[in-house]
Amino acid sequence: MVIRRILTAEEPILRERAKRVTHFDASLHRLLDDLLETMRDAPGVGLAANQIGVPLQVAVIELEDKVTELINPQIVRSSGEIVDWEGCLSIPGFVAEIARAAKVTGKARDRNGKEFRVKGEELFARALQHEIDHLNGVLYVDYLDTLEDMVRISEHSEIQEETAAGI
Repeated sequence: MVIRRILTAEEPILRERAKRVTHFDASLHRLLDDLLETMRDAPGVGLAANQIGVPLQVAVIELEDKVTELINPQIVRSSGEIVDWEGCLSIPGFVAEIARAAKVTGKARDRNGKEFRVKGEELFARALQHEIDHLNGVLYVDYLDTLEDMVRISEHSEIQEETAAGI
């Protein structure tokens, strides 16, 4: 496993739709392992492949010691709405209050190409939406009316450390 450099918001690749994965091989497994190691080192809750410069629809999320690997993920159902603080490893040092679906159901493939469904609520639902947005070239700040709605983390010490660390 290799810790990779996380790209920041000005990098054009973060605004491009990532390509679907068609080969489930050792190079994909290495990418998943590198994503997890890089995300843990950051530290964060999730990381998409394009955040490390790889334009493939691959992401990882780790919450409560459970790792979810997502290849070619899609949201197939969502309900409710919740507004909460959200950060991003590609926009370090800032957070903003973002409205997201409260519950989501997604489908994806695992590292061996097998399709599965995943359901999420609360932070896991937010992370799923956040990472899938990344793979579609969308950053959480795109949901803001103005970038002035962003808050520097040091200004709000009550913001949860987990969220502030970035999704």
